[in-house]
Amino acid sequence: MKDVAVRSGVSESTVSHVLNNTKFVSPGVRERVLAAMSELKFHGNAHARRLARGHSDFLGLIISDIENPFLPGLVKAFDLAAFESGFDVLLSTTNYDNVRTERSFRKMIENKTPGVAVMTSRIDPALGETLEASGIASVFLDCGSTGPLRSNIRLDYAKGTHEAVNFLYSLGHRQFAFIAGPQNRPSHAAYRDALIEALHLLDLKPRLLDGDNDMASGESAVQRLMTERPLPTAIVCSNDLTAIGAIKALLEAGIGVPQDISVVGADDIPFAAMCHPPLTTVQIPRERLGILACGILQQMLKDKLPGTESVLDTTLIVRQSTGPVRPA
Repeated sequence: MKDVAVRSGVSESTVSHVLNNTKFVSPGVRERVLAAMSELKFHGNAHARRLARGHSDFLGLIISDIENPFLPGLVKAFDLAAFESGFDVLLSTTNYDNVRTERSFRKMIENKTPGVAVMTSRIDPALGETLEASGIASVFLDCGSTGPLRSNIRLDYAKGTHEAVNFLYSLGHRQFAFIAGPQNRPSHAAYRDALIEALHLLDLKPRLLDGDNDMASGESAVQRLMTERPLPTAIVCSNDLTAIGAIKALLEAGIGVPQDISVVGADDIPFAAMCHPPLTTVQIPRERLGILACGILQQMLKDKLPGTESVLDTTLIVRQSTGPVRPA
């Protein structure tokens, strides 16, 4: 740093301010310092800066499973929003494992991240308290609680789900089945409850089948349905992967989609529009979710605002996997 100061004709403290953005430095002086750094091939010590300032230039992002096709769009949007605000992203995955989840939170604390977005709903509430106790701002997905340094984003499953049920009802559907996701995840329980409520308003009750949010569980659930009569005319699924698996099993059994049975998914992953037939789905806007999560962290960090709860709408996207009930 001393050599950079001598080369650019400024004090070492000015060089430090340029490196850390801790004080206003005139554009001309900043340009001289950056030019000297380039000529001398000087690179700042990120670890030293972190120790000096008490926090890093990273925003943390904790997700569940990197293979989940819903998540790359969220991660990309969050990363771009963070970059435009002068942050890099420290990404960690839990894989729905308690040990890995605890390690992800510890990683954020050890790296002194000033803010963390926890975009998985399967989280022990006590872990969120560890971030707050460490002075780290956080935003959670469907965690249900807020605090001075803790925000929550709630997905409004009811809106898109009611749209889906009412749309199917308008097409003549009265026999519904629902292939559910793991009920130990609050988001899937909320989606199931919204569906049951929407059907209850129409005096209808779905057949409930357990699933695991993947194609295999969609296939196996349909195979179980095949042993029962009457068959449903509409199947609503906990996510798009389950729906794609369900469609595969129906077509293999010689049942037309949507000619015989309509199928609806949830999430609107990229594959949803490309499968055959293209999937009608309850869209969760993943890019908006990533941008919103980053923006909420910025409000708490830069504007010093307390934690809040935000609501993100879901919307029905109609494609070719749904159609009118075939006459008996």
